[in-house]
Amino acid sequence: MTESLATGQRSLGDPAIRFPLWPPLTAGCPETSTAEVAYPVEVDYDYADVSPELFKQPPLPDIARWAPLLPPLHAPTLGEGGTPLVELDGLFVKDESRNPTWSHKDRLNRVTVSAAIGAGAPGVVVASSGNHGASAAAYAARAGLPAIVLGSAESPPVVQDFLRAYGAHVLSVPAAGRWPLMRQIVERLGYHPVSNLTVTHTGHGFGPEGYKTISYELYSQLGQAPAAVFVPTGYAELIYGVWKGFAELRDLGVIADVPRLYSCEPATSGPLAVAFRSGQDTAKVDYRSSDAYSIGASVSGYRGVVALRGSGGQALTLSDEEMAEAQRWMAARGMWAEMSGAASVAGFRQLGRSFDGPVVCVSTSSGLKDKGVGERVPATAEATWESVERLINP
Repeated sequence: MTESLATGQRSLGDPAIRFPLWPPLTAGCPETSTAEVAYPVEVDYDYADVSPELFKQPPLPDIARWAPLLPPLHAPTLGEGGTPLVELDGLFVKDESRNPTWSHKDRLNRVTVSAAIGAGAPGVVVASSGNHGASAAAYAARAGLPAIVLGSAESPPVVQDFLRAYGAHVLSVPAAGRWPLMRQIVERLGYHPVSNLTVTHTGHGFGPEGYKTISYELYSQLGQAPAAVFVPTGYAELIYGVWKGFAELRDLGVIADVPRLYSCEPATSGPLAVAFRSGQDTAKVDYRSSDAYSIGASVSGYRGVVALRGSGGQALTLSDEEMAEAQRWMAARGMWAEMSGAASVAGFRQLGRSFDGPVVCVSTSSGLKDKGVGERVPATAEATWESVERLINP
């Protein structure tokens, strides 16, 4: 376990309401939540004891380097974090595919599996279409805990194999039934939920703390705060973590301002865009499928609204064509992102404005996890020079 300055949990519905650090409140704030909105909680810290030297470290793997501003890290590391910041034609891309299970979710699950261990849970359960489930399964395996993953039939076969490789028990169920079934597993088996439990999304109160480390690393890598950060967005835990990390840097006097944050959602749903543009705390929309399945959502989380309002940001929605074009643009420059991960670059290109300072796009995962990957069987060609010519001059 690493040293943490965490002091308790705080309601996002009313920041004056505080709770002890343990047990983690996995269904949101019990005092402010309603049938319409389940307000999340976050972790609070003794910021007066944070050393300014903390943020002068180079970004290296293992988020334990930021331990004072994280919940207690009981789970062993797999080397998450410390991902590269790559410049592509003047645009900086934070490549989260370099994490142990090839996605940003490893930062979150180091923290949530730690919470499960701290709570004395006999196992973990997660509802996920892919990245979250694979990451939770990996960190559970590393910690010696069993994991149940309630998956989706929409996930590619390669992702199903990915989940099972870590020894997880995988059950593909309709999306509408995943959260109710998850609650039964929590109640009957005592497993710790490392993803959402509520109808209006709250997620795990500790989880987004892991995403703050992206902001710390960006400051370290750039030597300053970026002017803007574009973030692929589903339930908005990632963009909230990025916002909170920069807000902490500001409040500690390390940077002057929080960068503008831009949520990037599939246009087929876009619940955060609906909530933000209409002035609501959350929104529910009819879910329509997108090839960017990792960030498809029918409900928004309140965290996303907090991040956009707090940064002066904007909610963007992207067509599958825009995201696919951004994915091709990145691949042509040496980075093969998951289509969902390329949503950030698509958002930057759609916005079409310049900024006075560095611009960062967070790319969340690898293109290996996309639908259809590995299904094409190449034809066998003759081993002749003519075959080479046909290949390079089609």
